[in-house]
Amino acid sequence: MYMKKETKEVKGQVKENIQIIRPRITEKASLQSEVNAYTFIVDRNATKLSIIAEIKAKHKVSPVKVNITNLPRKTVNIRGKIGTKAGIKKAIVFLKKGDTIKLA
Repeated sequence: MYMKKETKEVKGQVKENIQIIRPRITEKASLQSEVNAYTFIVDRNATKLSIIAEIKAKHKVSPVKVNITNLPRKTVNIRGKIGTKAGIKKAIVFLKKGDTIKLA
């Protein structure tokens, strides 16, 4: 399947639309990485196919499957003031046995 990469123009430069923002390092994510499931924070417009394509290009591994979850924004109360925490979209990438991704 052919996927068109979107581009953005930022201050005169053309930039490719990056789907994977950064790995999500939590206690649960580190336990999942032991069984070849890696968690990433991804762009709001990212799809499963675009995430698979970017994992193949950046990390040279082929994912078995990808699960995507939208985490909603939350209302927080800090020192008596009400604010919000931004919501995120996360992707859990499952790899074959023996494949690994270095998370830095």
